[in-house]
Amino acid sequence: MDGWAALAKCRGTKDSLFVEGAEQRKARTLCRGCPVRLECLAEALDNRIEWGVWGGLTERERRQLLKTRTEVTSWRQALAAS
Repeated sequence: MDGWAALAKCRGTKDSLFVEGAEQRKARTLCRGCPVRLECLAEALDNRIEWGVWGGLTERERRQLLKTRTEVTSWRQALAAS
């Protein structure tokens, strides 16, 4: 993982972001205001990580984003440009 992970608000929370169902909504609140939220999201999207909350998005939300934005080849670049 990149150096951005050391700056994440969730650092040290162990598996609290890798929950299912309604607990995901709770886990996502930790992502709000995180200084590296976009880097985290890009990591999950670029590497097709299929579990947990990354960058404030659940597995389902990331799958939907990947499905609708098939033209994106680098989420790191796409999110940095936004």
